[in-house]
Amino acid sequence: MSRTRSAAAHVVVVGGGLAGLSAAVACTDAGARVTLLEGRPRFGGATWSFERKGLAFDNGQHVYLRCCTAYRRFLARLGTEADAPLQERLELPVIAPSASGPVTAWIRRGRLPAPLHLLPSLLAYRHLPIADRLRLGAAVRALLALRAGDPLDQETFGSFLARHGQRQSAISGLFDLITLPTVNVRSDEASLSLGAKVFRTGILGEADAADLGWARVPLSRLHVDPAVALLERAGATVRRKAKVEKLEVSSMTGELPAVLVDGERLEADALVLAVPHEAAAELLPPGGAVEPSALRGLGNSPIIDVHLVYDRKVLDHPVAAGLRSPVQFVFDRTQAAGLDPSEGQCLAVSVSGADAEQGERPEVLIERYQGALAELLPAARSARVVDAVVSREHAATFRGVPGTARLRPGPESGFTNVFLAGSWTDTGWPATMEGAVRSGVVASSFALHAVGTHRGVPELPEGVVA
Repeated sequence: MSRTRSAAAHVVVVGGGLAGLSAAVACTDAGARVTLLEGRPRFGGATWSFERKGLAFDNGQHVYLRCCTAYRRFLARLGTEADAPLQERLELPVIAPSASGPVTAWIRRGRLPAPLHLLPSLLAYRHLPIADRLRLGAAVRALLALRAGDPLDQETFGSFLARHGQRQSAISGLFDLITLPTVNVRSDEASLSLGAKVFRTGILGEADAADLGWARVPLSRLHVDPAVALLERAGATVRRKAKVEKLEVSSMTGELPAVLVDGERLEADALVLAVPHEAAAELLPPGGAVEPSALRGLGNSPIIDVHLVYDRKVLDHPVAAGLRSPVQFVFDRTQAAGLDPSEGQCLAVSVSGADAEQGERPEVLIERYQGALAELLPAARSARVVDAVVSREHAATFRGVPGTARLRPGPESGFTNVFLAGSWTDTGWPATMEGAVRSGVVASSFALHAVGTHRGVPELPEGVVA
């Protein structure tokens, strides 16, 4: 029999990032009594916002695609999907510097069905020699021919592409535009399993799958604050600066009866552990199904963002990619920052796989990316930068290299009522917002079943087997 709300099971969620927030919301919606614990002063995990001189900035520029169904459902549940609209049709300018001035090519979705929907724009993609453009079909056919039983995690995506006729000019000039911001390493380092997932699901599966969406408001307003407000309205206990010191697990039953939080013993019927993988390795008790050394072996890959406030408009596109430039992607964040367009423009340059950049001083990075934008955007050469700031996520994602798949655990920890969530778990996706939300939904489903709740359990995302 399902528990009534008055006798609702107590589900504790540790970690207030996207995985933890989505798990907590799902458990609350199903009628569980929820306590959400976050060790830091803020919620949001790797998706948070800060203010500087009256303007709002995100710690990193995060985008999603139309194929990110779990994340889109999460925004719909929060009522904020209008604040992160999708493009009606994929349209991405790719700008490269040249001696005669910047050159722009476009990646656009046409009206042909998948996988031919990008064909016209790729045939016209002037950043690649015509011979490279004609070879792209061989890689597409090879990607579509992959099967689940293939050893996809034993090879890099780059070596797979090279085996199927792709020269380095095509890998760096086209494939890395997509691999780097999604897997957070370049194709020559990325696991084939993750690279193939990105292209098969996000590019080749459905014609509209890669339509881009991003927040027109700060991320804290998009999904952090609304999720916390929803939980509090529903009666959940939400605690910041609540450091979990230990998970108590019974040696007799394998169940977790309590959590130690700042010296307090908090009893729980089930727990969702939604912290970064290295923190999970420290908290998980011995004797479970997950080896802490495996979690530590996932490694880290950093992301930095350089935010530049100009005294005038210098970018005519909402988003653009850079090629043969330090700039990977640049976004117009004027509206989200709260800057009056008549007073200037706020740009965010997002740098994924930023191993070389993460130890550099802010002033060095600001000078480099200001100069790089001037090479791509002629209007930036005469504009004045009135403010600039660098934000960093040193451990933004796990490192998606070959061998990663066997290190990523599923939602079950090996203890009967402790479940794992986070974009580092085995979602089948790279470490993205979609992967984080998927993991939270799946872990909440397992937790609710563990406490005897069968009504109101969230629908599992597509591709997840119960």
